[in-house]
Amino acid sequence: MSELLARINDRSAHLVVVGQGYVGLPVAMRACEAGFRVTGYELDPRRLDALRSGQSYVEDVPNARLADAIAAGYTATDSVGDLAGFDIAVISVPTPLREGAPDLSFVEGAAEQLRRVLKAGALVVLESTTYPGTTEELVGPLLEASGLKAGRDFHLGYSPERIDPGNTQYTFENTPKVVSGIDAESLECVGAFYSTLVERVVPVGSCAEAELVKLLENTFRHVNIALVNELAMFAEDLGVDIWSAIDAASTKPFGYMRFTPGPGVGGHCLPVDPSYLSWRVRRQSGHAFRFVELANDVNEHMPDYVVSRIVSMLNKSERSVKGSKILLLGMAYKAGTSDWRESPSVKVAERLAALGADLSACDSHIPAVFAPGFDLRLEEFGPEALAAADLVVLLVDHLEFDPDVICEHSTLIFDAKAILRGRDFRGEIL
Repeated sequence: MSELLARINDRSAHLVVVGQGYVGLPVAMRACEAGFRVTGYELDPRRLDALRSGQSYVEDVPNARLADAIAAGYTATDSVGDLAGFDIAVISVPTPLREGAPDLSFVEGAAEQLRRVLKAGALVVLESTTYPGTTEELVGPLLEASGLKAGRDFHLGYSPERIDPGNTQYTFENTPKVVSGIDAESLECVGAFYSTLVERVVPVGSCAEAELVKLLENTFRHVNIALVNELAMFAEDLGVDIWSAIDAASTKPFGYMRFTPGPGVGGHCLPVDPSYLSWRVRRQSGHAFRFVELANDVNEHMPDYVVSRIVSMLNKSERSVKGSKILLLGMAYKAGTSDWRESPSVKVAERLAALGADLSACDSHIPAVFAPGFDLRLEEFGPEALAAADLVVLLVDHLEFDPDVICEHSTLIFDAKAILRGRDFRGEIL
């Protein structure tokens, strides 16, 4: 199996990345830049058409970078036959929750497709977030249906994704990559491959450890965000400025890490990953993971709290939500990204629509296919849109939302991200 290491070192290995989304596409682009021959496997016809025409739908992958990759040999396909003879395959597909339980159907589908073209000596790495045990208990057996044995005939490992969309300081390349394998040789191959893509790899003792790493990281964030969200609600009741308290606490150089409140949590990680861990703990040990379940409860109800504050503000202005023109700034789940999966902004909008609000939104990052399932007009951010609204609700701190412009042209504002602190405006901050 040393032949694979040689092919990794001289960049002659054929890499397949299954799933060309917010995780898989950056991996594919970086591998092209490192000199590998890369095939992106994508079943979404809209994404496939975009990739083939050189149009990126991921902010971290500009069109110019995609064009360079295509010139270097990158191809996108939905044909399993095009994956034949692969040396390395990375699985980066969604792992959503369905009625509170992990849905690994996309992982299963990816493994079953790769099984059809798996060859001796190849390496398969799972990157999708999942519960400890998935790589060895699910992916391994599915691949072994090919007749090849994991560890004997092919390598198998897990490396949790750490891509933070829109983060220009910590990119795929300079963020340490946790790597693991089902045995020593698999770990060596996984480590060697990612060492060609990133500045530092961090080996761990087993795939289950690596799977837990991702869940630990996001559960830590989830719980601490829930803490400050609940504190924000209590601070409002107590008449205390939570944001000033957070600023002051952040001056402590040890024993404290800054987290800030907001309208909720979203994206493909925080609303999902901790529940994977909670589900696994309950299923295997019979115990409830109380921290996660409490954090879920707090964060899931933040959109309701935001709506209650909006209703209260309009009431003070002698207006009802029904019929009021409400402009929402930001539909993505975080600044600098077009990803609106599980976005708290969408949940706030949905609740306001149910109350009869006349809704519009500004978010230049959101793709044309955005369809939340209720009446919502997308408008260009600017003085005209702001002035036409009875209430402006700032939900995402995109750089395009100029605080001075918002303050100057808005009649009434609810700022859920505190970007207007210290400015003169009529309204409230979360």
